[in-house]
Amino acid sequence: MSSQMKKKSFNLCLCWFRCFCSLLCFFVESSKAKETHIPVGVVVDLNSSVGRMAIRCMKMAHDDFYKQYSHYQTRLNLRTRDSENNVVQAASAALDLIKNENVHAIIGPLSSEQASFVIRLGHKFQVPIVSFSATSPSLPPLRSKFFIRTAPDDRSQVQAIAAIVEAYGWHEIIPIYEDTEFGKGLIPYLTETLEEVNTQVPYRIAIDPNSEEYEILNELKKLNRSQKIFLVHMTNLVGPKFFSAVNKAGKMTEGYGWIVTSGLSNVLDPLAPKVMDSMQGVLGVRPRLEKSKGLTIFKNRWKASSIKSGNVSFPLTLFGLWAYDTVWAIAMAVESKFANSKDYDTLLNEIQDIKFLGLSGNFNLSEGQLQPLELEVFNVVGRKERVIGCWSPQRGLFHENHLSSRLKLTPPIWPGDVTNQPTKFRIGVPVRKGFNEFLKVETRPSNSTPDVSGFTIDLFNEVLKPLPFPFPYEFIAFQKKNGESTESYDDLVLQIEQQNYDAVVGDITIVANRTNHVDFTMPYSESGVSMVVPMKHDERENMWIFLKPLSPGLWLTTGAAFVVTGIIIWLHERRTNTEFQGSPQQQLGIMFWFSFSTIVFAHKERLVNNWSRFVLILWVFVVLIITQSYTASLASMLTVQRLRPKFIDVNEIRKNNYSVGYMKGSYIKMLLKNQLGFKDETKLKPYETPEEYDRALASGEVAAIFDEIPYVKFFLSKYGSKYGSVGPTYKTGGFGFAFPLKSPLVPYFSRAILNVTQDEEKFERIRGKYFSSGVTYEDEYGSSIPNNPVSLTVSSFGGLFIITGVASGISLLFYLFNFGYSRSEERLLWLLQLKARIVKCLERKNSSLSANRSDSRVHPAINNTVEGDTAIITAYPRC
Repeated sequence: MSSQMKKKSFNLCLCWFRCFCSLLCFFVESSKAKETHIPVGVVVDLNSSVGRMAIRCMKMAHDDFYKQYSHYQTRLNLRTRDSENNVVQAASAALDLIKNENVHAIIGPLSSEQASFVIRLGHKFQVPIVSFSATSPSLPPLRSKFFIRTAPDDRSQVQAIAAIVEAYGWHEIIPIYEDTEFGKGLIPYLTETLEEVNTQVPYRIAIDPNSEEYEILNELKKLNRSQKIFLVHMTNLVGPKFFSAVNKAGKMTEGYGWIVTSGLSNVLDPLAPKVMDSMQGVLGVRPRLEKSKGLTIFKNRWKASSIKSGNVSFPLTLFGLWAYDTVWAIAMAVESKFANSKDYDTLLNEIQDIKFLGLSGNFNLSEGQLQPLELEVFNVVGRKERVIGCWSPQRGLFHENHLSSRLKLTPPIWPGDVTNQPTKFRIGVPVRKGFNEFLKVETRPSNSTPDVSGFTIDLFNEVLKPLPFPFPYEFIAFQKKNGESTESYDDLVLQIEQQNYDAVVGDITIVANRTNHVDFTMPYSESGVSMVVPMKHDERENMWIFLKPLSPGLWLTTGAAFVVTGIIIWLHERRTNTEFQGSPQQQLGIMFWFSFSTIVFAHKERLVNNWSRFVLILWVFVVLIITQSYTASLASMLTVQRLRPKFIDVNEIRKNNYSVGYMKGSYIKMLLKNQLGFKDETKLKPYETPEEYDRALASGEVAAIFDEIPYVKFFLSKYGSKYGSVGPTYKTGGFGFAFPLKSPLVPYFSRAILNVTQDEEKFERIRGKYFSSGVTYEDEYGSSIPNNPVSLTVSSFGGLFIITGVASGISLLFYLFNFGYSRSEERLLWLLQLKARIVKCLERKNSSLSANRSDSRVHPAINNTVEGDTAIITAYPRC
């Protein structure tokens, strides 16, 4: 082909290409003419790392969205304003966007305090305010229908924080928050949730966001030494400065625990390495990202773009992802609104209805804000964040690999680069010499931790086992500077109030005045104070001890009963039984002999009268019971009561001005002075060991020893043959463990104590270790002699005396009736005989008179009349 022909062909192709390009430009321009640009405002702090990151994410979201949906008829026109980290400037920028730019929505501002003002403007001008970073609960979307939060509310993390606190058994935590709308908004919800898991918030600390580091240091110095667990709720503007001060204050060391909320944990990566170094061992919670292909691609693009642009100091965070998803949600809502009604007055309903899978996970606004399904718990180690577990409302704390401990978290590295859980409880224990079976504390100069053993300590360790949380602790010996024993248990208890100890374990008696300073658990021992006195032989009463079994009243009553019974039987038997007859002296002797011989059942006289047999049967029964009781009581007195206490009543000791002893350091000294009236302190002698008790009592240095019942019984188990416990028991609450007032640990320990003490097998095993003889402080030790033996009284046999008395009375009445009847018969017979004799006499006299007189009248005595009987009696002397 000729060159001319080639030239014509080239020109023709070029012409067609130009026509195609022109046609293509025509279609593009025609398409652009159909696009509608929707102005949307953006208010962020362009000088902050989060603000610059958010702007960059929103631009990438804008480009990605319209690259994917190039056919959409709408286009967002993002118009950015700088809030300059100032509330007034943020409100001014929003007002400018609303009035001058006619924006249909505003994204931002970053802080909750700025959002509070901008929301009011949005409500006034009916412009939706969409924030991806204002997470304070004080800004709930329900308060204003023109506020939408495309991030989770800070309240969503309080349950996870409470679960961590409960898992580690922390019952006290100090919130430290920045004094802004963001910081103050979470505290009421956090406090309420922590109280539900029995964790106290004794106080809280608010940090001014404009504070200098030295001012924060001054605030940290005000913290109590006992406070070791802290919750930090701050933004990335205040957090780095705060933790730098914490490091300098020496509180980022072993024994401390720090938790940060999502306000700071969401942006840890962008922080400088120096800040990360000051946060070693910190725990944090934040929303958990769902892994997706789109997120992985975006992260790679972000990293490549950062390297290319030189912005490597701004790593990607959750706030950037939420900002990215926010732009996509608004772009979808704008297109949907345009397609339906082309009404741009409000995009509120459309934004709330948008649902899609974003970079941060499922984008679904419930009640106007994003609801995270899960949170992750991480631990700052080096310059990385190590995820140690997760939390969800349904599962609570859990771990993906299912290999976690009972805490359901991988063991973290705590401040100080240690794996031991912080906040070891400082347990004070008293130091003393004696009664080591109960508590023994050995201190060594080379070891600051004492060796503690004994029944009380083993019981304490057993009580820890059923607790639903770990309880790390260390014992601290409470003693004088020279290493001597504890001066006063009251001083030991006050160490808790002075925050030197977190608890006190030992033989701490529960008494009223101590409960003003501490709270006690349930007692684990027998309660009360008793008096121990020496015993002596009862030589004075040995000669007449046979009279002691019966009281004087019972002796007299029994003797009277013997006499009465003998008389009644004699009355029944004397007329018909020859053995009960004879001279008056003989009858009196047999009467008493028969009655008293029934004591030994030696009576040989045979009874013939049924009534006397009846009385004797009942009386022998009474005598049997009385003699058996007498024998038993006398035997007891002869075998047991050979010793008697030298003193019975504390008043006797006090009146005679004798000295008394007590356990050194115990509250018993105050009991002796205030309650028992020993005003002279020189008469109160402190002792520490059972051997000292024995020496003081045996030598007469003291008249008595006063001590707690467990120690009294233990002392008597060793020296019971020489001493006895007498007098009343002065009530106390027993031994218990002491904790600070209103400590939430008290109910846990009280329930655990009940579980251990009510398990007899377990409790006996603990006691048997230190009381190998089988005698423990709750068993009966030796001979504990209370008061003088009590003699039997009349009331002891009142029923028997009533029965025999009634029977004897009935028998006597019958005898009297029978005796009266027999006497009337004898009198009648005598009168008849007398009458016959008198009549005969009178008849003889009448016969002689009749011979001398003609009067034939009959003497009245001859008539069988009453007048005749009277006449006979009258005439009898004459006859």
